[in-house]
Amino acid sequence: MILYHGTNVDFEKIDLSRAEPYKDFGTGFYTTTLYEQAVQMAKRKSRIFGGKPCVLSFEAPDDLFALASVRVKRFERPTKEWAVFIINNRNRDFDDSSSPLSNRDNKYDIVYGPVANDTLTTLIQRYRHGFIDEDVLLREMEYVSPTEQYSFHTEAAVALLKKVGAVWLK
Repeated sequence: MILYHGTNVDFEKIDLSRAEPYKDFGTGFYTTTLYEQAVQMAKRKSRIFGGKPCVLSFEAPDDLFALASVRVKRFERPTKEWAVFIINNRNRDFDDSSSPLSNRDNKYDIVYGPVANDTLTTLIQRYRHGFIDEDVLLREMEYVSPTEQYSFHTEAAVALLKKVGAVWLK
């Protein structure tokens, strides 16, 4: 399987110490199978941080979710569990890292699931602050077309990725 990473710099080795905290699935290296999604992320990063947009390609095992050497958490679609997982990982005040609905302690080597795009983020925030209830959250999530992400959180996980290319964008 080929995974893409949108960036504003090229690199040969994935350095998890440079990963940003408080992301959807925790601190990690984020990829997607959707090339256009990676292009959009590369353009966004270069607008914010400078540099030139670049899409890196990585080869990953096709049986990534079946490997015994890594712990995997999968979300096939937006659900309440997925929303709470994202809320907990993004919340700087959340401190129950042992919770299975958090990856603050990198208990999962790899996490797969939808990206919390702007629409989903707004729904999650409204739910978190009590403006909508769980039924409304779940019903509204059905109408959002999410993209997808594979996040790699440990050295064991990133060791499964082999860089196979880089495309600089205009």
